[in-house]
Parts: sequence; C-alpha cells; structure tokens
Amino acid sequence: MAKQTNKTQAGTNVQHVKQQNQQAAGAQQQFGTEFASETNAQEVRQQNAQSQAKKSQNSGQQR
Repeated sequence: MAKQTNKTQAGTNVQHVKQQNQQAAGAQQQFGTEFASETNAQEVRQQNAQSQAKKSQNSGQQR
C-alpha cells in the first residue's frame, strides 16, 4: 500500500485539521478582542466591590 503524505496513519487529513485549527484560532482571537474592548475594568472592579460590601452586610444581618 502506498503511503499518503497528507494523511496520518489513522486516516486523518492533515491539511483539513490545520485549516480547522486556523479557523478556530481566528474566531477565538476575534472574540477575545471584542469582549476586551467592551469591558471597562474600573467599572467591573467597582461592581465587584459593591457586591462584596452587600454580601458582608447581608451575612452580618443573618447571624
């Protein structure tokens, strides 16, 4: 049987897998950039601090 250079021993098409990996990496980068640009880090920190303060208040009242 002749060896096929673009397939693995299990029969996987190497080029197809490389193409899928590139597409996945591109999509991941796109989302990472999109969400990072829409997120205001200072606002998130402030919301987290408020949430912690409310948790502390509520746990103190329940005791």
